[in-house]
Amino acid sequence: MSTSEKTVRITQVSASNESVCSTPKADAVAVEEPLEIRLVSGPEEKRKGKSLSITMRTPGDDFELAVGFLVSEAIVSAKKDVVSVEHVGEVAAGQGQPNRVRVELDSSVSFDPTKLNRHFYTTSSCGVCGKASLEALELQEFQPVESTLQIAQTLVMQLPNKLRGKQTVFATTGGIHAAGLFTPEGELVTVREDVGRHNALDKLIGHQLLNDKFPLDDSMLVVSGRASFELLQKALSASIPIFVAVGAPSSLAIELAEKFSITLIGFASQNRFNIYSHPERIV
Repeated sequence: MSTSEKTVRITQVSASNESVCSTPKADAVAVEEPLEIRLVSGPEEKRKGKSLSITMRTPGDDFELAVGFLVSEAIVSAKKDVVSVEHVGEVAAGQGQPNRVRVELDSSVSFDPTKLNRHFYTTSSCGVCGKASLEALELQEFQPVESTLQIAQTLVMQLPNKLRGKQTVFATTGGIHAAGLFTPEGELVTVREDVGRHNALDKLIGHQLLNDKFPLDDSMLVVSGRASFELLQKALSASIPIFVAVGAPSSLAIELAEKFSITLIGFASQNRFNIYSHPERIV
C-alpha cells in the first residue's frame, strides 16, 4: 500500500431482511498530513529563508505540490526559476519523508514576501469581496489566456470517465480528489490525487513545470469535484484555456473565467455538461 492510503479497522453496519448486523473489517482510507513549504530566495550574497505555507495534503509528489503552489502564487513561471527542491527536517514517526519541503529559487527571481502575505489574506477570505479578489489577480499581472484551442462537444463528455479510470487512490478509499491534464485529442497526460482539491491541481502544475512542459495553453484540465475561485486561479496561473469540472462552479469562479478568457464547464458527464464562459472553444 502506498503512502497515500492506510488500512484501519472499522465496524460496518448494514441492514438486510429487516435486521441490522455489525461486521468488523479492514478498510482503506486516504492519508492526510501537514506539509510545510519553505522558500529560499534573494541575491547570491544575501539569501533568505521563509516559511510560506502549511497545507494539509496526501503524502506523495511533495516536490510537485510545492512548486505548483509557487506557480499559483505567481512566484515562479518556468523551470529555470527553481534551483532545487528537497525534503528537510526530521522524519515523522512511521513516515518515509519529512513533512517539510524547501524550494530554492534562482537569484534572478524577485520575491516580495509582503505582497504574498496580502494575497494570502485575499484568497483566505473566501471571496468576501469578489471584486477585490479579481483585482488581486490583476495586481499579480495575470493576463487573459490566449489560446486557439477548440474541442468537440462529444469529447468533453468522455473526459470525466477517462479521469475516473485513472483515480487509483479514489478507487480504494473513495475519499480523495483528482486533477487530470488532457491533450486536445482527449489523451490523459498527467493525473494527480490529494485529499485537497487545490493540492491535486498544484501537484499537476508542479509536475508539468519541473518537466519543462510549461505553460499549458494547449491543454484541457478536468477536476473531479466542483470549480472554485481558487482552482480557476491556479488554472489561470498555468494558462489553461479549458477547465472541466464534474461538479458545479461558484459564481466567483465564473466571473474569473469570463474575465480571463477561460472556457469553464461544469456538471460534466457522459451525456451532458454546462458551459459557463467562452463557449467558442467548444464546437
